[in-house]
Amino acid sequence: MAVLLGVLVAASFGSGDFLGGRASRRAPTLTVLMVAQATALLGAVIVCVFVSASVAAHDIVFGALAGSVSIVGIGMLYHGLSVGRMAVVAPLTALVSAVLPVAWGVLNGERPSGIVIVGVVLAIIAGVLISRQQSESQAGAPNASGIAWSVGAGLCLGASLVLYLQTSTESGLWPVLAARTASFVLVAVVLSVVARRRVPLPFPAGADRLLALGAGTLDVTATSLLVLAVRQGLVVVVSPLAALAPAATVILARFVLGERLQPAQRVGLLFALAGLVMIVVG
Repeated sequence: MAVLLGVLVAASFGSGDFLGGRASRRAPTLTVLMVAQATALLGAVIVCVFVSASVAAHDIVFGALAGSVSIVGIGMLYHGLSVGRMAVVAPLTALVSAVLPVAWGVLNGERPSGIVIVGVVLAIIAGVLISRQQSESQAGAPNASGIAWSVGAGLCLGASLVLYLQTSTESGLWPVLAARTASFVLVAVVLSVVARRRVPLPFPAGADRLLALGAGTLDVTATSLLVLAVRQGLVVVVSPLAALAPAATVILARFVLGERLQPAQRVGLLFALAGLVMIVVG
């Protein structure tokens, strides 16, 4: 079950990134993120209303911390992509965000079988290959600033998963609500500061608003499934599967926008399939 949930997490996160990216082509990224986080917050409230739980203060605290470091990680990733080479920043972020929870799981006694370990390694490599993108700035040496931002982003995104692990099973999905609340507040604060220093940013309208709403819905769906997955299975297994989110983004870009897959991305998809099979068999 944890493996299935991990795959669904990757599909949801990747699809949400695709919708959010589409909306950000015409609307400011910050306002798209605001609409998406507001939608995710509403979705978390609805889920918590219908799912019984016994929540404690530490569950709310760790959930809020997870949401805070996650949104900071996303911000660092966006900035890294703007100042560094996308072909370096995106794969490095995916690698670090997957390795950190895996290392935490191993240090805390998780011991998957040999075939699962091989599958996990293939999944991590697949995430790196699939995340690779061609860009005009690809020539030349890697930008040190971009690398620093991508490592920071990966650490934050990986740490958010570890923080979710500190919540109790009895808390249900209340940590997700705490996380989405913290993310929404942080984005609102940043948007307010930006609006005071420059011309207010326009919010997405029409089709872009629908895309942002869809991104937020998929975000809270993925986060909820991620919490359920790490509670049912090894984080050593779930984390690399969740890191395959770029695969969904790439596949949607291929079939919806007609973007061509690069050779490295094709190999990455094959590695992802092989890794998934090995994890399931193991």
